[in-house]
Amino acid sequence: MLRVILAQPRGFCAGVERAIEIVERALNKYGPPIYVRHEIVHNRHVVEDLRTRGAVFVDDLDEVPAGAMTIFSAHGVAQRVEEVARRRGLPVIDATCPLVSKVHNEGRRYAAQGRDVVLVGHAGHAEVQGTIGQVPGRVHLVQTVDDVARLVPTDPEQLAYITQTTLSVDDTRHIIAALRARFPAIVGPDVRDICYATQNRQQAVRDLAHRVDVILVVGSKNSSNSNRLREIGAESGRAAYLIDDARDLQAEWFSNVRTVGLTAGASAPEILVQGVIEGLHRFDEIELTTLDGVAEDVRFRFPAELAEA
Repeated sequence: MLRVILAQPRGFCAGVERAIEIVERALNKYGPPIYVRHEIVHNRHVVEDLRTRGAVFVDDLDEVPAGAMTIFSAHGVAQRVEEVARRRGLPVIDATCPLVSKVHNEGRRYAAQGRDVVLVGHAGHAEVQGTIGQVPGRVHLVQTVDDVARLVPTDPEQLAYITQTTLSVDDTRHIIAALRARFPAIVGPDVRDICYATQNRQQAVRDLAHRVDVILVVGSKNSSNSNRLREIGAESGRAAYLIDDARDLQAEWFSNVRTVGLTAGASAPEILVQGVIEGLHRFDEIELTTLDGVAEDVRFRFPAELAEA
């Protein structure tokens, strides 16, 4: 008997649900094709499903035909991308997660105060690229405590920090502490501004780790939050694997294993989790339970043009 414990919460967050439904509503209202700059969310299955319905994912707005309906992904875009869309006269629907937009607003507010802005995040991530491009003035990207030691701001007395939303309080705590120790005058948002979904899912994995032998995280390889969930499982002393779907399951992972923890990144749909449960039946009989956890009821408004779609 293989005991499988489901994390709670897991899978889609409100920002991801909103972004996917924006594409679906746009397809229903305007018809295909709908052009989406970058992957709407970082999940291969979601992207492929929307592609079959008529969504066209592009890396650059130059690939969008004149006048075609265009959607910006949940990760947000730089102001220069918005300007290109305006210059070309493209009709745009912005699916940026409201929590990401909040970080953009904070960064612009700090910059308007004459401060350098420190962005705690991962280089190359779509959200980080968009945030840097939304904040006028000087933005310093820091990824580690060592980066803080190398930081050279314009004025140490005029410094602020913001964070990538897919990092949790635990991910950023040491970096923010280092910033405050080196630059006592630095200002930044309250920890409550950290993405609730990231924090909740990471805590659920920590709770799982006390109860299981192996942790499975459903999510795509390019998903920052999914990778972090796997890392937390490994840091907790458990074997932890990031899988796209049930096809990635390997029999040797479950040799002499009695209990498996199962969760999903914020961009992974629940249907993939259910598919993994079915896949586990190949190795043994399953006893399924769900971990007690935070019940999320956050919902975000849709853009006005799709509110009634």
